[in-house]
Amino acid sequence: MQNLKISLITVTRNAETTIQRCIESVLSQDYANVEYIVIDGLSTDGTVKIINQYKEQISYFVSEPDGGIYAAMNKGIKIATGDVVGILNADDCFADNKVLSEVAEAFINNEVDALYGNLDYIKPNGDVVRRWKAGSYKVNSFNWGWMPPHPTFYCKRLIYNNLGCYNEGFGTAADYELMLRFMYLKKVTVFYLNKVMVIMSVGGVSNETLSARIQAWKFDYRAMGKNGVLFPRMCVIFKPLRKLVQYF
Repeated sequence: MQNLKISLITVTRNAETTIQRCIESVLSQDYANVEYIVIDGLSTDGTVKIINQYKEQISYFVSEPDGGIYAAMNKGIKIATGDVVGILNADDCFADNKVLSEVAEAFINNEVDALYGNLDYIKPNGDVVRRWKAGSYKVNSFNWGWMPPHPTFYCKRLIYNNLGCYNEGFGTAADYELMLRFMYLKKVTVFYLNKVMVIMSVGGVSNETLSARIQAWKFDYRAMGKNGVLFPRMCVIFKPLRKLVQYF
């Protein structure tokens, strides 16, 4: 199984409070064939100092100005040499030490192009406040506001080569647009790994203020229109409503 190489990308900027937990969750994985790429956006806090403590165990690290989180992800994807590429954000961590081995096993045993799983949101004290159980993907799922948790999304590198990377013009919806493009528009084959793969800290750029949330809805609507969602005006309402059940 170790013949399948996974490229894992973490992008950071001023993440000194969470980056160590993130890195250690990667290094604790029981799957060995991992290319770990860390792209830092020229942090001004202690992030780089913490990352440097793990330099020998990181395959590629750079700290330089970039165009934002999705530009940094695109940079990492272009550097990646693995068969499969995944993203783990600096304020996230793996739920256990077997996540990558189960990802590899799923790609090896199933003829699929991409994979996703479940995600838990936690408070700083560790309490779970939201459980995102993605469920199995169906052809029309995106038409009803569904999307998989982006931090659990793994895809063959050749798919990025063929279908493109993150479109930075979609702002905070760039991850949604990419998964919509790959899964719904281009119909890549996907596998649902029914387990909690990632633990995410509560918060996020797109949810900081009402104006930011409205802007995020606009980006979602544009992504839906570009990729052929049947009823984007209805779907843009369904998408946030689907989150409510994740709190119960």
